[in-house]
Amino acid sequence: MSEAQQDRKDTTTTGAVARPKPIKAVPLRHWGRRICAAVILYLTVALLYSLAKNPHVDWATIGEYLFKGLTLRGLVVTIYLTLIAMAIGFLGGTLLAVMRLSDNYVLSTIAYAYIWFFRGTPVLVQILIWGFLGALYPQLFLGIPFTNLMFASAETSAVIGATTAAILALGLNEAAYAAEIIRAGIISVDKGQTEAALSLGMSSGSTMLRVVLPQSMRVVIPPLGNETIGMLKTTALVSVISGNDLLTNLQIAYGQNFKIIPLLLVATIWYITLTTILSIGQHYVERHFGKGFAADEGSRAERLGMRREARRDEV
Repeated sequence: MSEAQQDRKDTTTTGAVARPKPIKAVPLRHWGRRICAAVILYLTVALLYSLAKNPHVDWATIGEYLFKGLTLRGLVVTIYLTLIAMAIGFLGGTLLAVMRLSDNYVLSTIAYAYIWFFRGTPVLVQILIWGFLGALYPQLFLGIPFTNLMFASAETSAVIGATTAAILALGLNEAAYAAEIIRAGIISVDKGQTEAALSLGMSSGSTMLRVVLPQSMRVVIPPLGNETIGMLKTTALVSVISGNDLLTNLQIAYGQNFKIIPLLLVATIWYITLTTILSIGQHYVERHFGKGFAADEGSRAERLGMRREARRDEV
């Protein structure tokens, strides 16, 4: 007796509508993917093996300098520059984004000009300008322009050192990029949210701080997280003004012992480690601000559908 005849017999005997048997789905085998994965794995193992056995790598030097005081001091400066520059960039970017969206054409023009200038010049050039600002203005003074009234003055080199120049260059440059990211986040919030807040008597400032900006974080965090990772690596550029960062200290070291490749690999290991930590942190921050949206809603609906299907099977 065939399966179809058996199913009809069971239906007639029980008097109930028989459910069709589950489909035995056979997954499609993607041989092209497996071959590509095998080739990539083979090449990766070959590359790692060549690095491990390469006598020019000098693993002893890498182990010596990986946790050496010189390296760790530079690492602290790199982290410090990243955090300070991103704080300046986020706060300045938020202010510039609000100014750019303002109905006051003076504020919007100033914000547009700032973003235009700092996005239009390479960050390396900006670092060099701040680092050698003393050649342009040997002395800084606080007073009223076009008058002889001066409240204070100081030598530029005494006020703006290498670290200060690096912070100013990185932070002010990041503010221009962060402004466009935050502006996009603000625009993504439905205008009805602002109208509802204003109708409740909230001021424009309170509406922006308590209603618009918190909701815009869902859009702002992913690109801003990428900017933070990019900033971590951009700090290596301050080595051109001896910024005492990780790369600067290692350059000083290999300038004395001529072990260039091993010390560059030390820098690579630390940059990859910090980037990985930031990526993990970005993932959790994105998940926090993304609650109730998009992927989370889709997964919740999928789980609900699976539960309903399970209950139907039980019945």
